[in-house]
This record gives sequence, C-alpha cells and structure tokens, in this order.
Amino acid sequence: MMGLLSFGENGWGTLILSATLTTLLLSLAALAVGAVVGGAVAAAKLSPHAPVRWFGAAYSVVFRGIPELLVIYLFYFGGSGLISWIGHLFGADGFIEVPPFLIGALAIGLISASYQGEVYRAARLALASGEVEAAVAIGMPRWRICSRIMLPQIVRYALPGLSNVWQMSLKDSALVSVTGIAELMRASQIAAGSTREYFLFYLIGGSCYLILTLLSNRAFIRAETRLNRAWQRRSAAQA
Repeated sequence: MMGLLSFGENGWGTLILSATLTTLLLSLAALAVGAVVGGAVAAAKLSPHAPVRWFGAAYSVVFRGIPELLVIYLFYFGGSGLISWIGHLFGADGFIEVPPFLIGALAIGLISASYQGEVYRAARLALASGEVEAAVAIGMPRWRICSRIMLPQIVRYALPGLSNVWQMSLKDSALVSVTGIAELMRASQIAAGSTREYFLFYLIGGSCYLILTLLSNRAFIRAETRLNRAWQRRSAAQA
C-alpha cells in the first residue's frame, strides 16, 4: 500500500495530491462565479420591478430544478457544439473543444449562484432598515451606504449559509470528472482501475474530500467568529 501511495515513479501519490489541488481550485473558482452571479440574482429578486423579479425567480427555479450532471453535460458537450458551429460560420474547421476546467467552474458556479442568491437575499432582508434610512437621511452617497453599512452586514449574515453552499460546490466538483479533467474523483477512478485496488483508492478519495470539508469548515467558523467580534466591538464603540 505504501508503494502505491508513494510519490515516486510507480506511485500514485503525486496524481492524488495534484487532483486534490485541482478540486480545491475548481471549487474556489465556482464559488467566485456563484458569488458574482448570485449577487445579481439576489438583487433581481429584491428589485421593485416585476419583470426583473421574475427573471431572478426563473433563474433559481431552473438551476435548482435541473440535475447538476445534466447542466455540466449541457455546458461541456452543448457548449463545444455551439462554439464549433459558430466557428464554422467564420471558416474554422473541425470540432472546437472548450477547456474542461473553465466549463466545470462555470457550470458549478451557475448552480451555486442559484443557492447563493437565496443566501444573499435573506441576508439583505435581515438588515435593520433604520440604518440605511438614517444614512440616506444624512446624505451619505449610495456607494458608501453599500460599502460601509450594507455589505459588511450582508457578509456577516450570509457566511453560515455560504459555508453550506461551499460544501455543496465541493462535492459537485466530483461530477466534472465526466469531462475528463483530472480532479479528485477522476484521479481515484484512474488509480483504482489501473491497480484494481478499488476499495483503497476510493477510500483515499473520500478521505481527501473529508479533509477538505473539515479544513474549510474550520476556516468558515474562524471567519464567522472574527466578523462577530468585530461587529460587537463596533456596536460597543457606537454605544
């Protein structure tokens, strides 16, 4: 077993380690995409204009109602076909394949955005309206209200929910293995199929996911504790 897990020429340790890093980077990229799009979805669902609210609601329903694997298939194979068709219109030949990492991050990110949008919307509704009204009354610019009053509190209220969304994105990254990218699930499959040690390498893959989950949970807890302490000090200073 130690020989199979070594980092030498005949071991699989290097592949597993690099695949774990790829999984982490893929999940972080998806979380960033989801944060941008999810913020826009939350703003749309809070808009006073009905068509904009309908668009935000439709986005949430579509991306939470369609299976994640189907979304990845649609973006990877459908996206490659669409780009190839557009390329043919401009004289390109052959099939144009889109980068698996880019498609995986985009697909998981858009799925994550449908959940992050709800987290941000709930966090915005949790804000005390009196603070924003007081800032408007004293003539504070809109951008300063957002950066100094709304955004810090939204992040504070949204952080526990974002922790759950992050765990979901981390596990959804395993679905990107269907595109051929060497993330943790794909690496476990390759190692298990090559050595016939299925139990060993799938157990290692699961352990790596569990380690990432435990470490990220710890990071979110520390961030939440720091934000709460900073808010308590701010409240005490204002009092």
